[in-house]
This record gives sequence, C-alpha cells and structure tokens, in this order.
Amino acid sequence: MSLEIEREREARTTPELSSDMAAVLDSAEAFVEQARLRLALAAMDEVGDHILNPDMGPFAFAKRPPRDAAVLIPVVDRPAGASIILTRRTDHLTSHAGQISLPGGKIDPEDDGPIGAALREANEEIGLEPRAVRPVGVLPTYLTGSGYRVAPVLGLVSPQASISANPDEVAEVFEVPLRFLMNDVNHHRQSRIFAGKPRYFYAMPYGERYIWGVTAGILRLLHDTVCR
Repeated sequence: MSLEIEREREARTTPELSSDMAAVLDSAEAFVEQARLRLALAAMDEVGDHILNPDMGPFAFAKRPPRDAAVLIPVVDRPAGASIILTRRTDHLTSHAGQISLPGGKIDPEDDGPIGAALREANEEIGLEPRAVRPVGVLPTYLTGSGYRVAPVLGLVSPQASISANPDEVAEVFEVPLRFLMNDVNHHRQSRIFAGKPRYFYAMPYGERYIWGVTAGILRLLHDTVCR
C-alpha cells in the first residue's frame, strides 16, 4: 500500500522555527546526525508515563513483572520534508486496539538486542526490510504503566523502502511531518480519569489522528533529546 503523507496548514498550527532548526527538521539525514551527536551526550536515565504521574509509579497498572520491548522511530526524507512513519493498530487487537503506534513489540531471546527487535517488528508489521533502515541509536528507556521497558530505536529509512501493512496487526500506515512532531507547541498535556484519579499524558492531535499515550510520550522524548 502507498504511504499517506498528511500535511496540515503549518501557518495555522506551527509557529516560525529558527532557520537552523528548520533545516534540521526538513532533512531526515540532518536530523539523525544531530540525534547521533545528542545521544552521545544524553543522560540515559529511564523516563516514562510516571514522569507526569509521579504518585502512580513507573508500572502502575502492570499485573506481571515488567517486560523488555523495543519500538522503531522511522524517519524518512520526502520531497515535502522529513517525516516519521506511524501506524494505526487494527480494531480487533486485545491491547491498544485502534491506537496510533510506532512499529515495535517485545524483545525475544533470539533478537540481537533492542535494535534487532525493533527491525524485526517493523518488518513483521509494515513489511519494512531491515536493510532499508540505518539504525542511529537508542533513546533512554521508556517505562509504561502497563509494565513494559521500551527501548526507542531511531532509524533512518530509505525513501525507496517498500511498505506493506500486515492486516492482522496494522489497519493503516501513514506519515506525519517531523516539523509538526518536533515542535513542542503541538505537545498537549491532557488527562483522563483512571482508577478514580486523573492520569496525565501527552497528546499530539494531527488532523483527524489522535497521537497520544506511550507513542506521544516517546515522540516527546525524541524532541527533548534532539531538539532542546
């Protein structure tokens, strides 16, 4: 299936960026190079849902010991500017059905660490061949309330890469401009009542798409690591 690249009217949603930052966000190559340099200096402290909800703890809703997982943050160059590839999960899945996600899943014993797991999952979910991805680095571990330690793997994807959604897991594949996702004016702190108290999270509404929860939290982590 062909990728859908959605561009909102930036004049209405995105304030003016500095020329240096605009150049970085318009080029996937420039962005991942800046990410590589920043990751070399970054404090690799664990982050996650609990940062906005300190009273709940890092694995507040887990009913089992934490598990290791990995996601791929796929950045790709397009004629209109760099973008990140995202998916919408199918409605019949038992967890996070219909939500917007990054390709990823549990790290299996046979995987070559987080990078190997992220590449394998991206291949299984969206048909992205590992040879079409240049891994750049791994961001700080993101802890989820549901009990996962997620390693976000940043990868540069070839613009010629073939994408094909696995209908058992993925309802659609689409892209969102890097300029939009890495502009903190689009990062909204929202809340919902859970277990009788407000639970806070990041959301990045983009047109009709509602990017929130762990996915938005990891994208916020990418912003804080690379763009601050």
